[in-house]
Amino acid sequence: MRGSLFRIYAVGLSALALTFLASTTASADQPAPVQGSSDVDVIPPPPGANNWSCQPSAAHPRPIVLAHGTFENQLDNWFAMSPRLVAAGYCVYSLDFGRGLAGTVSGIGPMRASAQEISDFVDRVLAATGAQQVDIVGHSQGGVLPRYYLKYLGGTPKVHTLVGLAPDNHGTTWGLLGLPITLVPPATDVVCPSCTEQLPTSEFFTQLNSGGDTQPGVSYTVVASKFDEFATPYTTGFLTGPDVDNITLQDVCPGDLSEHMAMTSDPVTIQLVLNALDPEHKAPVPCGLGVGSAQTK
Repeated sequence: MRGSLFRIYAVGLSALALTFLASTTASADQPAPVQGSSDVDVIPPPPGANNWSCQPSAAHPRPIVLAHGTFENQLDNWFAMSPRLVAAGYCVYSLDFGRGLAGTVSGIGPMRASAQEISDFVDRVLAATGAQQVDIVGHSQGGVLPRYYLKYLGGTPKVHTLVGLAPDNHGTTWGLLGLPITLVPPATDVVCPSCTEQLPTSEFFTQLNSGGDTQPGVSYTVVASKFDEFATPYTTGFLTGPDVDNITLQDVCPGDLSEHMAMTSDPVTIQLVLNALDPEHKAPVPCGLGVGSAQTK
């Protein structure tokens, strides 16, 4: 039932996005989206995040940076994940990047600029905490942008682990959104540059994936769902390279119906994230009633 409700929410979100695309391009008098700085929180951070006095512990020496997805923001993407990470003893930080719609919807700006925002934010987190490295957990586009940061913006020595939840690492056909976005690229380029940049044949992905998917010294985990309707096909998220763990959610818990939008609040996914961040202390994954015994992954 939870997966079905979230799929309904996802469909509604896609309809809202398409309505906005149509309404924005209908009038030449409407302004272009305003891209903001992540220094000012138009949307508040999720529970527990952005405590700038937090000091990493010996058990969890690396702060966590949370990177949201397209048409999302730090609060709606991480309202469930953030408090779980904080409760587990991590210093947690989140930001909004690629802002539009007066700052309430993010992740729609040019992807290289958004990756630079993440780079600047990581530097701010490292300066505040005194840590040498961070771990990044990213959803959808937020799982892709850190790879650009690692490869082209000097992020590799600053990141220990990258966990991508439903990332479109090799581009997306956009599932439910594919037909309209493919047919109206000029309108989409103005309102949501990242939407067309996430198409599989985009110049962004040609550059990002040239020479291999990963960077040496960084640990990668990808969690994807067979029911994903936005990062399609769902296998687009899987990476090739050393120190990569590609996980299909339904291989761990066959009864888990979580799709793209539900993953960041799904208890199974959250435990997989915790296990990826601290692989020496993995806990069983709570598959739930009627699915079978809990598994460790």
